[in-house]
Amino acid sequence: MSLARFEIFTKVVELGSFTKAAERLNMTQSAVSHAVAGLESEWGITLLIRDRKKGFMLTEMGQKMLIHIREILNQMEKIRQEVAFATNLEAGTIRIGSFASATSCILPKIISKFHKKHPNIDFTFFEGTYGEIMEWFETGVIDIGIVVQQYMNTNLNVLPLIKDKMVVAFPEGHRFEKYNTIDIQELQDEPFIMPKGVYRTHVDEIFSQAKIKPFIRFEVQDCSTITSMVQEGLGITIGPELFLKDQQNIRIGNLKQLNWRSVALAFPSSPSPAVQAFLTVAKDIFTTENGLHPKLSS
Repeated sequence: MSLARFEIFTKVVELGSFTKAAERLNMTQSAVSHAVAGLESEWGITLLIRDRKKGFMLTEMGQKMLIHIREILNQMEKIRQEVAFATNLEAGTIRIGSFASATSCILPKIISKFHKKHPNIDFTFFEGTYGEIMEWFETGVIDIGIVVQQYMNTNLNVLPLIKDKMVVAFPEGHRFEKYNTIDIQELQDEPFIMPKGVYRTHVDEIFSQAKIKPFIRFEVQDCSTITSMVQEGLGITIGPELFLKDQQNIRIGNLKQLNWRSVALAFPSSPSPAVQAFLTVAKDIFTTENGLHPKLSS
């Protein structure tokens, strides 16, 4: 049993392919396969069920062992970072989970400033839904994640970043362009594109509070598809300003009934030195002197 085999096994699972893992690790595919087979032989268990057409899938025991292996690798990473920081030779990797709009609008600000102070720290990024980010914490895939606080139900610590306003998105030339603010009642008879993904619950809450039901023409999972449909005049939608404000060829308007989602960094109770340094930089950027996190401006 060796850490090298652990790292190879987790990379195979992460990338979903022996070939991709071999390329990433600069190894031959046979060496990667041999390392995983060596673990299975040493433990006397099957970790992966292999299929030439479908690739592979984790066995039940493989899923359990993956969590333990990641815990060991995470602890070893913390040790390496502690030693590196103590000797002023910073090193390590921060694995970040995020959703699309945060990846493009929040992370670059933090990483740019962080990299100037800690140029030897590397990053690995995972992008997914709110639920996937929480799952990645539970299985040890990520060290830190950007989350929406309203939907958290864990023991993770959080550092508030911004309050992201929910806005109305509509096509160019729509009557809403003339409005300074848009009353939610105005949306009742408008063809509405309802998101099925990450912020559906938030949109439902807005309509529920107003005691109205939207005229839902489409229900769409992908955020980019929603904005394209709005652009083509197929309907309007409600979504976070963080994402919608940078979309081309659509307009956004403020709701009269202001509604926000709180975006924060989530992290475990004992973060690594690199993660602690990352949090310090993020706090410096997003937290005001009185300790309040700012609202996102238009």
